[in-house]
Amino acid sequence: MGSAYTPGLTVSSDIVVRKSRRLPIKGEVLVTVGQKVEPDTVVARAMLPGALQTIKLAEKLGVEPNEAKGFLQVPVGEGVAAGQIIAESKGFLGMFKSSIPSEYEGTIEAVSEVSGHVLVREPSIPVGVDAYVEGSIHELLPGEGAIVETRCAMVQGIFGVGGERTGVIRVAVPTPEQVLEASDILATDSGRIVVGGSGMTLGAIRRAAEVGACGILAGGIKDSDLVEFLGYDIGVAITGQESINLSLVVTEGFGFLPMARRTFELLLDLDGKRASMNGATQIRAGVIRPEIIVPVAKGASKLPEADSAFELKPGTPIRAIREPYFGKLGVVTDLPAQLQVVESGTEVRVLKAKVDGLGEVVIPRANVEIIAT
Repeated sequence: MGSAYTPGLTVSSDIVVRKSRRLPIKGEVLVTVGQKVEPDTVVARAMLPGALQTIKLAEKLGVEPNEAKGFLQVPVGEGVAAGQIIAESKGFLGMFKSSIPSEYEGTIEAVSEVSGHVLVREPSIPVGVDAYVEGSIHELLPGEGAIVETRCAMVQGIFGVGGERTGVIRVAVPTPEQVLEASDILATDSGRIVVGGSGMTLGAIRRAAEVGACGILAGGIKDSDLVEFLGYDIGVAITGQESINLSLVVTEGFGFLPMARRTFELLLDLDGKRASMNGATQIRAGVIRPEIIVPVAKGASKLPEADSAFELKPGTPIRAIREPYFGKLGVVTDLPAQLQVVESGTEVRVLKAKVDGLGEVVIPRANVEIIAT
């Protein structure tokens, strides 16, 4: 076999990317095909039903459950405010009446004759999904959202945390080998995506969060620093939902690892430009890569799409995504056709690659990804 195909890690100065933007529930699409959108343009919205709350009306009135509805002063289906009187007992000779206020704002949805409980549906919660990137609407997803297309420079990382954010890129170090320190973070970095070299220290992360930076991109991060910052071990689940005020993306792996020079040089070219950033990561089924996307001017030439297949062949730049070479960069030198037995005893397809600092090594093809350019 002279070639094969494998998912790739994109580092490109000019590529077409399509992003699917979907609501969590059915709703209303607010855009049209071909419409220009900004990252904060709402493409679809829906109303999420409010929580259903219970008021123990019979218990509060001291009556039988099947009698509770007769004391209700607000008809089923009407709205109530928190603190509004919804029921009142008859009292004795018009005296000693008990007034029952609603504990919640919402709509009276039902009264149970079995339990004597009043069910109040709290107000619906508006839910919207924005475009995330600057571009145009490529396709509508009826009742769900839209697909946004953008021509952009794109850098995908190998791991990240934190959700979607938008900010201006600032390269804070002079070389891809330099670690981002707390002293490299400026008070003016509020709303910026700060770029480091071989890594980011815990002090730098905390300082960036303190000044209001929206993200950090660097070659690596120490797992102990990540755990310390988050307050827990992130494990192997999908990331991106962490309760933090900035996103972190690494391009090379765990530890302090010099950022690939061409990645760093691309980021230097993008310095001062507005970018969309997402730290969400999922390595296994349904791969999701953390990323930075910067819109570029449209030209006449046809460009590849980020979701297209990538050819694996001699000369292809790769990155190892599993141990023992995790994060290592290399170039494919050969693609043996024969299956080979690995340490687990399984027969798999392998490749030979010249890996930086290690010479030629043999790696299962499933353990690498292409660095697309």
